[in-house]
Amino acid sequence: MGHSQYDLVGQGGHSAWNAGKRVGVKRPLKVRQIWEIRFFLDREGRSRDRALFDLAIDSKLRGCDLVKLKIGALVSGAEIRTRAMVVQQKTGRPVQFELMADARASLLAWLERRGGTVDDFAFPSRVDHAGHLSTRQYARLVDEWVSAVGLRREDYGTHSLRRTKASIIYKATGNLRAIQILLGHTKIENTVRYLGVHVEDALTLAEGTEI
Repeated sequence: MGHSQYDLVGQGGHSAWNAGKRVGVKRPLKVRQIWEIRFFLDREGRSRDRALFDLAIDSKLRGCDLVKLKIGALVSGAEIRTRAMVVQQKTGRPVQFELMADARASLLAWLERRGGTVDDFAFPSRVDHAGHLSTRQYARLVDEWVSAVGLRREDYGTHSLRRTKASIIYKATGNLRAIQILLGHTKIENTVRYLGVHVEDALTLAEGTEI
């Protein structure tokens, strides 16, 4: 199914998924880097990973919510939804997200190959087929993807994928409230911190507004 070398079965030990890694704010991907990763995954025939990557970018979900998505949340009849919704584990609040053409195409290709019912997880575990891909495994995959296109894995992580589209939208619009809604943050202060918005950003926006 185009799985990764990092899809290890029956791993022992209980070390944290981020053991030995530098913890901190992770960089969002640039548009060029998104396409480089897509090209790499397509070239390697990894349909599951391509669908997971595209879904992560569009959904802007935390890893814990992303890996638990079920097929029924993503499909409507025989088609992939253009919009979907999930209740966030961290806040208990629902958040909606869009699925653009690239994500819909890669998800459809993967789910047709994956099979299953609407009650099954979209990305199953290889250890327990009734379970879902773990957040630890998702983090390993992100490490592999970014390394494959020449990026330092220390600078990127699962939150890079969550931040990517939000950062692009913010740079294009300056609309923090919209980003807050898209990320499902309860307070706009959290969005400001998450995006790393500074006084310079505010001044740049102001300087671009003639009155």
